[in-house]
Amino acid sequence: METNEDRPFSHEANTDENEQEQPHTPTEGAGHVAVRNLETQKRRRKAVGCLLQVFALQLTLFGVLALFVHIHPIVPLDVAITHSFQQNQAPWLRITMLAISYPGDSLLLPALVLLTTVVFWARGVRLEALFVAGLSTVSLLLNLLIKVQVGRPRPTANLVRIVEAAAGYSFPSGHVMAYIAYWGLLFSFGVILFEGKHWWRTALLTTSAAFVVLIGPSRVYLGDHWASDVLGAYLIGGVLLGLAVGMYLPLKERGVL
Repeated sequence: METNEDRPFSHEANTDENEQEQPHTPTEGAGHVAVRNLETQKRRRKAVGCLLQVFALQLTLFGVLALFVHIHPIVPLDVAITHSFQQNQAPWLRITMLAISYPGDSLLLPALVLLTTVVFWARGVRLEALFVAGLSTVSLLLNLLIKVQVGRPRPTANLVRIVEAAAGYSFPSGHVMAYIAYWGLLFSFGVILFEGKHWWRTALLTTSAAFVVLIGPSRVYLGDHWASDVLGAYLIGGVLLGLAVGMYLPLKERGVL
């Protein structure tokens, strides 16, 4: 029979294994947590820096575009783009473009904003409710302010086909900004708050994305806006949405409301 004396290294091996299996001390654990937190903060600062650069570029492009259309209200490229969009006058396409714009033409979109705010507040997600109402309000006020400052006339019937007449100034598109503020924020909440392949999450993301993407072409097709109006609205609306999400995330982590 083999004894421990016949296995001179067994005790040393067991000792080494025991030493390796010893858990980290509280000080070592705290050190690892601190390192991870520091790395997370560095990544966040880097991401914030990149986003701020993107926002700065968007604002610069928006400012240049706003000044250009203020000086040159009628741009040949805008007219050519509208003519290209309006070549297809198929009934299904016309109805689709009208349906996409309808929530912004009527009281449906304000009603959706109000209903979403009330439902979110009643369900206890009050921070999200405030952001839905707040972002839509800020977007509306900023759009009105910029339109007055730029003072660009809307497309006229002697230049393009006016499928749906609208009043007021043209730059930037109020529909596009409003859709980004509401549908874009709902899309962001769908990505941030929910996980998995649930049908309702897929429906929320698909519907929200479709409205944001299609509202721009819809406004051009209907003759309500020039393509540059739509581009400007996407630029400034994207900045507003990005800033809103950037404010929302740290507040959500801290458990505000």
